[in-house]
Parts: sequence; C-alpha cells; structure tokens
Amino acid sequence: MLAHLTDTARQLARVLWQQHTVYRDRTGGVVIRGEHVQRWISLSVTGTRGEVLLRAGRILDGGTSAPARAETVMRLDSGTGELAAACRRLLADTALSGAPEAPREPRPGRDRPQTRQRAGGARIALWVLLATVTSAAVLAALVAYSSYRAAR
Repeated sequence: MLAHLTDTARQLARVLWQQHTVYRDRTGGVVIRGEHVQRWISLSVTGTRGEVLLRAGRILDGGTSAPARAETVMRLDSGTGELAAACRRLLADTALSGAPEAPREPRPGRDRPQTRQRAGGARIALWVLLATVTSAAVLAALVAYSSYRAAR
C-alpha cells in the first residue's frame, strides 16, 4: 500500500507542479512540496482500506511547514485526475484561509491599562543588596576556613 501511495504521489506531483519535492514523512505518509508556490500536500493512509487522507498547507518563510489548513479523504484508486482535482480544491481553500486578516480597530470604551514604569533606583538597590550578601557570605567562608586551619 505504501509503495502504491508513493507512486501515486509522484504522479500527482507531476500533474500539479513542474517544480516539486516528494518525500516520506515521519508517520509513513508522502509529502509533496511546491516551494515556488509556498504550499505542501500530504497523502497518508487512513484506517480504512484503499482510502487516503489528503491534507494541504502553507510553507512559511523559513521553509518550515505550517499546520494543515484543509483536508479530505479520497479513494486511492480513484485516479490521478480526481486526486489532482481534490488537491487543487484543497490548495484553493488554503490560499483563501491564508489571506491576511484586516487589522482590528480597538473597541470603543475600553481603555488600555497604564503600564507602571519601574524606578531605576529599585534595580540598582537590588544589585547592591545582592553584592553585599554575596560579599558577606564569602567573608564568612574565609573566616571559617582560616579559623579551621589555625586550629589544626
């Protein structure tokens, strides 16, 4: 079944995109990446015999794959043309859902809480306190060591 899935994915990739990469993912499915269109399609075996789960998503700027935005289940033996049509529908759904949202306007009547500025003097006082405590601990350790050494 997996060999048939790989062969079908390679045929499907040639129909969809001229420039593509086909590889097997960690779950045993097959992924088709179209870097030039910033999209990917995944074919994986479902629990029922002869059916394949088709998923489509975007490729982010760094080259990582975003989670799937659309998916459907098809029969693997339905033919390359029908699978390609289903993939094109998923890619269209992905393109529509990938459109940037319009910026939201702030709600009227809700004021943002004022952020309180922390005084710079408090930060300096914290560092002075830390240095004093550390110095006292080192001094106590030196006195204890010297008195232990003198007692021997």
